[in-house]
Amino acid sequence: MTNIIIQGYISGNKFGETMGMNFEIPEIGTVIYKMKVKSEHLATSTTAHGGVIAAFADAVLGVGALSISSERNNVVSTVEFKISYLRPTFLNDELIGKSTLLKAGKSLIFMEAKIENQRGELIAVANGTFNQYPMEKIFPRTF
Repeated sequence: MTNIIIQGYISGNKFGETMGMNFEIPEIGTVIYKMKVKSEHLATSTTAHGGVIAAFADAVLGVGALSISSERNNVVSTVEFKISYLRPTFLNDELIGKSTLLKAGKSLIFMEAKIENQRGELIAVANGTFNQYPMEKIFPRTF
C-alpha cells in the first residue's frame, strides 16, 4: 500500500536511509519495519544504544499512523511517545517492528508497536500519539 504521501515520505526520509530502516505496509494502520543493528548503532562494544531502538520504534509507530492519515491527505507528527525496553539488542541483530492502530480520531491517532529480534524475542514495546494535519502545511509545493 503506497500513495503519494507515503512515496514522498520514502524519498525524503534520509534519517531512515542512514539508519538502514526499511518498511512495508501490509494494511492501513499496520507497518512492518526492519533494521539490522550495525557497529555505528552501538553504545557499548556489544549492545545498541537505547536511542537507536527509540528512533526505530518512533518510525514504526509514525509510519503506521501516516498510513491512516494519508488516506485523508494528511501527514502526522509525534505528540507523545513512550517506550519500555525489555531486553538488550546486540550487534547484527535484525529488529522487526510491527505497529497496531489503537484508535484514530479526527485529529489524533493512537498507535502501539512491538519490536522483536530475529529470534522472535520481544525487545521493546512502545506507544505513540500522533497529530494529523493537511499535507499542504508541510509540503506546500512538493505534491
